[in-house]
Amino acid sequence: MKNFEAINKQTFGVLFNAVSEGIIVVDTNQIIVASNESANTIFGYDEGELKGKHLDILIPKKKHAIHHVHMEKFMQHVSPRQMGQGRDLFGTRKDGTNFPVEVGLNPFKLEDDHYVMAMVIDITLRKNQEREILMLNTQLESRIEQRTSELQKAVEDLEDEVIKRKAAENKIKESLRKERELNELKTKFLSMVSHEFKTPLTGILTSTTLIGKYTESEQQQQREKHLKTITGKVKYLNNILDDFLSVERLETGKVTYKYSYFPLTKTLNEVIYDANMFLKEGQEILYPKQIDDIVLYFDEKILELILSNLINNAIKYSPEHSVIEVEAYEEGEMVHVCIKDQGIGIPENEQKYIFNRYFRAENALTNQGTGIGLNIIKSHLENVGGSISFKSKQHLGSTFHIQIPKK
Repeated sequence: MKNFEAINKQTFGVLFNAVSEGIIVVDTNQIIVASNESANTIFGYDEGELKGKHLDILIPKKKHAIHHVHMEKFMQHVSPRQMGQGRDLFGTRKDGTNFPVEVGLNPFKLEDDHYVMAMVIDITLRKNQEREILMLNTQLESRIEQRTSELQKAVEDLEDEVIKRKAAENKIKESLRKERELNELKTKFLSMVSHEFKTPLTGILTSTTLIGKYTESEQQQQREKHLKTITGKVKYLNNILDDFLSVERLETGKVTYKYSYFPLTKTLNEVIYDANMFLKEGQEILYPKQIDDIVLYFDEKILELILSNLINNAIKYSPEHSVIEVEAYEEGEMVHVCIKDQGIGIPENEQKYIFNRYFRAENALTNQGTGIGLNIIKSHLENVGGSISFKSKQHLGSTFHIQIPKK
């Protein structure tokens, strides 16, 4: 403090008091050692009245504690800085009133003593103007919002009218489109059913007629051959009917799943046993290895339907003397089953449609089929948290991969 007074008072006083901003100089103990005229006026004190007072006298009481913390940090890392960035600061006048301020801090050293010079600006007028501008902006925004709302409502009313008219027009168009599609679907369905039932029924009728001609005991082999044909055709018709029933249940939401524990081998054995009667000459089904420990908690009938469709497709679309390979394995909480064939494959440009109902690839049209099997499989698997995918190349065969949750 004595060092500060040792400065040329006349020169310093002129400069010190000529500054329009309020200047408060404090020592390291936050004791005020000097204040200029602007600072005295801002805070309502007479000349010299602030000298020797603690800086807390100029700060609202409720801010004393936090101010001490900030000052300690500042004194540890002194550098010129603007105080209160991002928050509002307030000073306290002699009469106890609080007012908004801006404060800049500048540390300096005089001989061996450290001081901080605080430049203080009363921003009450600015804050009042900001509040007034904010209020005017709010009022303007409110008016604009009101006008915009009125205009928007008028536009919305017009849009609603247009939408209603378009909706009525689209509804009529959609009804006509659906009616055409339904008629086309009925025609396609009846044609497909007629063909799919007529072919096996013709085979059954032929075999039944021929059996009647084999009356001798030594002709038992021929009788058994035609009995096997009849059994296969009946099984085929039964599978088609099962597919139609599945479609109906899936469409109406009546499908229910009956879960039980069973080994995968049980279902695979039954499916492959039944599939053997459809094998072409020289065809062979390779049974998966090391699957005795795989147990599922699943709907056994649904799994049988899925595997039957995939294996029968592999037989149907593969040539004589070819191999159908079945693989199965566990991975985490899923069981994977792959059916790989050496058949005609699926053309690349048609693969994206393969799970669509009634879709049949161009190269498969000469084979019997309804085009609903893969669609049913995908729907069932998605319903129970499973999935189906495939890889295929025309003339080289296809591999279908299903994933089934163990629980």
